[in-house]
Amino acid sequence: MKKILILLLLVITLMPYSVFAEENKELIANATSGLLMEQSTGKIIYEKEKDKKVAVASMTKMVAQIIILEKIEEGKINWEDIVTVSKNAASMGGSQIYLTESEKMSVKDLFKGISMASANDATVAMAEYIAGTEANFVKLMNEKIKELGLKNTVFKNSTGLDEKGHFSTANDMAVIARNLLNHEKILDFSSVYEDYLRQDTENKFWLVNTNKLVRFYEGADGLKTGHTDAAKYCLAATAKKDGMRLIAIVLGEENSKVRNSEAMALLDYGFNTKKMTIVKEKGKTVKEIAFDKGDKKKIAIAPKYDVGVLEDKTSNGKEYTYDIKLDKIQLPINQGDVLGKITVRDKNTAIATVDLVSKTNVRKLNYFEVYLQTLKNSFLGIVN
Repeated sequence: MKKILILLLLVITLMPYSVFAEENKELIANATSGLLMEQSTGKIIYEKEKDKKVAVASMTKMVAQIIILEKIEEGKINWEDIVTVSKNAASMGGSQIYLTESEKMSVKDLFKGISMASANDATVAMAEYIAGTEANFVKLMNEKIKELGLKNTVFKNSTGLDEKGHFSTANDMAVIARNLLNHEKILDFSSVYEDYLRQDTENKFWLVNTNKLVRFYEGADGLKTGHTDAAKYCLAATAKKDGMRLIAIVLGEENSKVRNSEAMALLDYGFNTKKMTIVKEKGKTVKEIAFDKGDKKKIAIAPKYDVGVLEDKTSNGKEYTYDIKLDKIQLPINQGDVLGKITVRDKNTAIATVDLVSKTNVRKLNYFEVYLQTLKNSFLGIVN
């Protein structure tokens, strides 16, 4: 009798795990690997072989897109800049927008070609424009990978064309996608289903987004497809519903139909089982900091991203507290500079931390300006 009871207890104990494991196994059964992540927290909801090193085809271009967007945000290049296409860029095979040698095209249109058509020629043209050569640009890409703390990714080219030693993982692709989404401008390109290049010429070129989810899945607005012989069919898909953005990665699918189906299965699973409780919204002031030697008396700081907690959809919702810790702050300060962190707590347990950034610029006053300000304050009776 005792043996029977022990056996029953073992069965009961193992049953939920077995059912859950089987459910997850079937979620993306055809993919070599995959992952589902909530974007604002970076929490992984589902994973399959997330650290398996595989070819990732044009999903490589997400890192190229990050670098391009950073250069634009830094003012080093502009959307209206005109790029002259080299013979090398024009000779790229695979997905392309059929650039010709010496053709001139704007950064905006080239980026559109990368984002919608996954164009290899446009990617190399931008790589050469930014770094002089594709090889130099690939160095920037690998530096960016290290900066993100990723150890299972190495790129040999900017496009994702099959090459020995060029690989990544589902986990690294999700982290890269999350970083790319921090540059919100990407969604202006990745969410568009169809558009045109060379509109006012005889070579008008129709672009159709390689990511069909942006048309057929509610809330989908990105992000990047991939396909080569070695990588098979890959996809980094993102969608947002009810204030929650998910990132779905599927790698090594047999065809585009299965790729799309399994990516949607991941997204459905996340939206059906999870919800986000937002504690503080991105961009909303949480604290003001005063300065006595700045050209502004005080500045507002706000979360860089939504400060939220990922919860099961069936949970009743908890009351969360938060605390703010500021870094040692020195002038000058630029808009977007990280000045501290906000941490959400469930009782005494830290469950989410987000950077706090300046909402404006503050310039440090020079000695003469400080002197004048002191005189002015003294005249007005203001005590600092």
